[in-house]
Amino acid sequence: MKHIALFTLVAGLSTAAFAAPITYVLDGGHTLPRFEYSHFGYSTQLSRFDKTTGKITLDREARTGSVEVTIDAKSVDTGYPLFNEHIQGADFFDTANNPAITFKSSAVKFKGDKVVSVNGDLTIKGETKPVTLKVTSFKCMPHPMLKKDACGANATAVVKRSDFNMGKYAPYVSDEVTLTIPVEAIAE
Repeated sequence: MKHIALFTLVAGLSTAAFAAPITYVLDGGHTLPRFEYSHFGYSTQLSRFDKTTGKITLDREARTGSVEVTIDAKSVDTGYPLFNEHIQGADFFDTANNPAITFKSSAVKFKGDKVVSVNGDLTIKGETKPVTLKVTSFKCMPHPMLKKDACGANATAVVKRSDFNMGKYAPYVSDEVTLTIPVEAIAE
């Protein structure tokens, strides 16, 4: 009987260790946030940021977590160097005074064992607004090349430029902007 009790205790401890939160570091080569907007109704323009850092902590057993993302606003890539400089100016990202865009979660929502949304605060150009990122895909598994646990997701939200003091040329250039953040992160 003592052996059964000891086995149950050891099994319980190993399950608790397995369920501990895991922290993942964003893979900057595969985490390239992008934004899209209507340009005079003619077309949808798509741009991205090339430098992103951050961490994601998940306790999948407890269905809790946290997300912190920092985007280097100076790494904006519109496909046109002159326009990159233009939107880094004071009317838009104002990267001279606000070099980073940040997102810090307040809640990570699960459905079963999958993350389905992340609530948090988005800060752009010194303005902070609550945003909910809808997670459209989510997967964790051992990374086949790095041999470490990894998670990936795609998250999206619609924000208004004017909420972040970036509303110049609205409504001709749409005030609504769709943010899409493809994320890959590797366990520490």
